Amino acid sequence: MTAAPGQRKGTGYVAAAFMAGPRFFRMTFMHANIRLNATQYRGQRWYFVTICCAERRRILTRPGNAERVVERLLGVAKNHGMAVYPYCVMPDHLHFLVHGRLPTSDLLSFVKEFKQRTELDFRWKAGREFWQKKFYDRILRPKDSAERIAAYIWMNPVRQGLCRSAAEYPYSGSTVVDWEEMARVTEPWAPDWKQDEEGKARRPDKSKSGPP
Repeated sequence: MTAAPGQRKGTGYVAAAFMAGPRFFRMTFMHANIRLNATQYRGQRWYFVTICCAERRRILTRPGNAERVVERLLGVAKNHGMAVYPYCVMPDHLHFLVHGRLPTSDLLSFVKEFKQRTELDFRWKAGREFWQKKFYDRILRPKDSAERIAAYIWMNPVRQGLCRSAAEYPYSGSTVVDWEEMARVTEPWAPDWKQDEEGKARRPDKSKSGPP
């Protein structure tokens, strides 16, 4: 497969960490049944999305799987008029931040097709469902910084001990920016649920149907 924009070949350290035990990768995702009205997911908006593997299995550690997911993500996004700002494929989940380029861009249709196509790609290998049925989304508000959220996504492998710097990680990238430089100089965003853990007051957020 031709490398997607921003992809690099992995180092031995990254490969070893990527295949290592669960101690490296445990992120907690809270389940939410709330989905906003479908009209909120159309148009020229920013969306931060997380999709988890079924049963949080580490399917994406298998050779070629992460590369195929990136290939599908970028291809389907282009077909739906979505620009993929950052993406990052972790062993048991996928993060990305997309922007609708057209008034007709539809996040729900985009994610549905992406999940369907990757399910077809991998189900014969896995023998069962590849992704969880639901996904987590945040519609960015005017005060949200796309740059800081992008840095948060790119720094995820560093926080989880998969690599020493974001640029070392082979399954991150962007189709629109020089992501390695941005990840290095931009202060990452802090999700609401992490602020809660630190004892900070949480304000209701109607633009988010589930924390990433």
